[in-house]
Amino acid sequence: MIASPIVLALITVNVIFSLRGFRDPYFFNRLKFNVAQITAGQWQRLLTSSVLHVDMRHLLFNMFTLFFFGDVVLGGLGVVGFLTLYIGSVLGGGLFALRYHRNTPHYSAVGASGGVVGVLFAAIVLFPQMRLALLFFPVPIPGYIFALVYLGYTLYGMRKQNDQIGHTAHLGGALTGVTLVLLWQLL
Repeated sequence: MIASPIVLALITVNVIFSLRGFRDPYFFNRLKFNVAQITAGQWQRLLTSSVLHVDMRHLLFNMFTLFFFGDVVLGGLGVVGFLTLYIGSVLGGGLFALRYHRNTPHYSAVGASGGVVGVLFAAIVLFPQMRLALLFFPVPIPGYIFALVYLGYTLYGMRKQNDQIGHTAHLGGALTGVTLVLLWQLL
């Protein structure tokens, strides 16, 4: 299976920026999502933070998901629709995280998860018969059940805030992805 040039381009950009961020803390800190910096006017961080990752595992997990679901959504929406959905989900995830963490100026995050989760949820909406299996739970389940379980886990993670996962960006990306794909289908 070979991904389309659009999906490969997104993966390549994420890999290049993340690898540099792994080696260069100044570069990483200049591009990461940070509530205080964004509210001070550095709005570009809503996008730049999406091409950085904390470590190789984080990068590989996001890019693996994008690789497998990107072309599914690209095939359903076309290039313009796919890019609108991906970038919109990145921004939606970032704006949701900014709103949720608005009283925590030191809150920082990185990762393509908002866009990737938006693509994943869009794939589930576009192809409701889709069945998904996880590496640690290899039994295929209907996509909508996966989505409900994932949302439950995300809400639990937001409530507990006891890990280093950007649950708010995941939820914002998922909601944006579903909203945009539904609007795209209506138009």
